This record gives sequence, C-alpha cells and structure tokens, in this order.
Amino acid sequence: MLTRKQLELLEFIQKRMTRDGVPPSFDEMKDALDLRSKSGIHRLITALEERGFIRRLAHRARAIEIVKLPEVLEKKFGAPSGFSPKVIAGDKVDPPRNAMPVEAVHALELPVMGRIAAGVPIEAISEVSHHVAVPGAMVSGRGDHYALEVKGDSMIEAGINDGDIVVIRETGTAENGDIVVALVEGHEATLKRFYRRNGMIALEAANPAYETRLLRDDQVKVQGRLVGLIRSY
Repeated sequence: MLTRKQLELLEFIQKRMTRDGVPPSFDEMKDALDLRSKSGIHRLITALEERGFIRRLAHRARAIEIVKLPEVLEKKFGAPSGFSPKVIAGDKVDPPRNAMPVEAVHALELPVMGRIAAGVPIEAISEVSHHVAVPGAMVSGRGDHYALEVKGDSMIEAGINDGDIVVIRETGTAENGDIVVALVEGHEATLKRFYRRNGMIALEAANPAYETRLLRDDQVKVQGRLVGLIRSY
C-alpha cells in the first residue's frame, strides 16, 4: 500500500515521463506536491524505491525510472498489468510518445571549460577543468559541444541555478530568446538570453534583480547556445 503522497508523487513522475520522456526535477516534484523542502521528496523517493516502484540510476541527471505502477495508476495510464520497463530492457515495443529513443540515451564525455557567470560577467574561459558525462540526446545536433559550470543566480527563472552544468552547442549565431554564451568586449563571458533590439544586442537575465545589458553588435560575440542542463542533488 502506498500513502497518498507517495501515490501523488508516482503519478506526477509518470505524467512527466509520458509527456517529456524524462522525469521532473526535485524542485518540480516539491512544488507539485506543495512540500516545503526537497527533503520530503527524498523521503518519498526512498519509500517508492524500497517498495519496488522506481529505480534510481547512478551518474545520470534526473536519474529515476519507473519500474512498475500500482493498479490504480495502471488503469489511469493504460499500462498493462505487471508493467515492466520493456523499452529500457530492450524488448521491441513502442515507447511512450515523446520518449527519447533507446539508442539516444548513451552517455558522452564533454569537456567542462570552467565556470560561466549567470550574473556579472567573468573572465572568458578557455581551459578544460574536467570532463562530464551527458546523455547523447543533448548533443545530437550538428557542431561541437562543451559544458560550463554556472556561477550566480541571474538565470534562476529559466530554471538554471548556481552550480548547474550547462551543455552548450558551439555556434556564432543566435535567434531572439535563445540562451547563449556571450563574449562581451572580447574578455568577459556570460550566460544570458539574446535579443536584437533597435540595432543593439540585449543580454537579458532571468531574474528581476539584474538589469538587461544593451551593447553594440561589435561588443558581443555569441560563442554557443544552451542545449541542455545537468543538475546534481
């Protein structure tokens, strides 16, 4: 038997897995269940794991997979009795809509080039500090990729927190609204939303505490676009 909160959490995870192909973050789980802290989510996750409903996977972001569902959720989501993760096990069955293909879930090693400011720009980074494993689906597009550790809180309303690892696809161009690594005046690097406004470049934070910076086109060089994020708990 599951408690009401355990059942609510399992249902929320299943809904997000069905919709997005990946489980929600712990912050999203906390907000969905109206809990005050993530410690409550950790306890619920542990209880679900002990009862065999979920499995936590090491060395992967948002590393939770649903192993089985209770009967009440099987009926709601259309899962057959005795549900098991057949897609993960490799059986030839159709995956849920929007789920990532099995062949795209392999991990790749990317260089972490150092820390990028999500706040006041810091000196541009060009040296590799270490490497990090990322899901292959994050780097499935064209071009080279690299990773940066986020420093600061100016992008928190975009879901990017201090200490997160962002995955960047190298590119020299950007569309309005893209989150980019911008090199300012040749020596300062920052992570911001990119806009063109009245012949100027606007680097916009996702935190009302920070002002938007307006710069001339020749003062800003786009060095990459955000394509993924990795968070450790």
